[in-house]
Amino acid sequence: MAGSTFGNIFKIMTWGESHGKGVGVVIDGCPAGLPLSETDIQQYLNRRKPGQSKFATPRKEDDAVEILSGVFEGKTTGTPISLIVFNKNQQSKDYSEIASYYRPGHADYTFDAKYGFRDYRGGGRSSGRETIGRVAAGAVAAKILKTLGISILTYTRSIGPVSIDMEHFCADEILNNALFMPDKKAAQEASAYLEACMKEQNSSGGTIECVITGMPAGIGDTVFDKLDANLAKAILSIGAVKGFEIGDGFAVAAATGLTNNDAFCLDESGKIAKKTNHAGGILGGMSDGSPIVFRAAIKPTPSIASTQQTVNKSGEEIAINIKGRHDPIIVPRAVVVVEAMTALVITDLLLSNMGARMDYLEKIYKK
Repeated sequence: MAGSTFGNIFKIMTWGESHGKGVGVVIDGCPAGLPLSETDIQQYLNRRKPGQSKFATPRKEDDAVEILSGVFEGKTTGTPISLIVFNKNQQSKDYSEIASYYRPGHADYTFDAKYGFRDYRGGGRSSGRETIGRVAAGAVAAKILKTLGISILTYTRSIGPVSIDMEHFCADEILNNALFMPDKKAAQEASAYLEACMKEQNSSGGTIECVITGMPAGIGDTVFDKLDANLAKAILSIGAVKGFEIGDGFAVAAATGLTNNDAFCLDESGKIAKKTNHAGGILGGMSDGSPIVFRAAIKPTPSIASTQQTVNKSGEEIAINIKGRHDPIIVPRAVVVVEAMTALVITDLLLSNMGARMDYLEKIYKK
């Protein structure tokens, strides 16, 4: 299947289906000598695994990762790293009925249109479970970034009509609630809203915000490989994402040059900085040294228990009630997926940037 690889130098290929034997990823291009263990990767996978709260699918999976190759004596060898997570709690019988019809909001119809055949068990390759490979690879990329002083903070900004109040922003609160919101009051209000949705056999969407700090200026390229363009592709490749904006995003359409431009200045150490950050940390497709800020819009879970209208393979219009175990909201479990894809983009572009200037090459090779 085309479209399962991502990256140029730090390259990954995810594989597996929701109800197959397992899912995983192969990472090619990771530098040798990075200390890496299954524990490093597991802490990221634990943030997206199911069954952790009433707002997640009750499917019980440990999502325990195994390193099959590319690591020796606790360090990466520079060869491909293969990671696997075995599926242990599939209930494929829950999906046998949907083989004959197309679920609204899912890829059932488009898979049939493209291939003439599909794995209908839990969505197969288009299932959210595919993101396990992304998160596992992103954990490796994030560890590389950490050694370089680059941090990624990702959290739920809104759920349905409930948004966080930036005056109450607390990063430590993100891991203290099931919704990964940095605002305790907003998390409580969002929880109440979701409980109402669940009683109505409905689901909700929301937004995820990501902030990257510690980025040097000049990472990325102009034209087709812009940093923001690569981030947009990476984030929009996540199945549930339907919108992407960076910096002020769509609000720039109502701005003027005077209000939207970020004035340059010198900081306390005499380095070039910006007084504001309407651009979101990227100018001309390259990082400008200020925090990179973007948001992703996540659609409501399409699998809901309420009656919906669709068409079956026989060409008949029918009413359906979807069975099985599903998340009433995708947003909380997608937070770490957005973070992982961000880490992959940044790591790949940092490695690409090493050949941008002669003095960079001289530092590495000249003796």
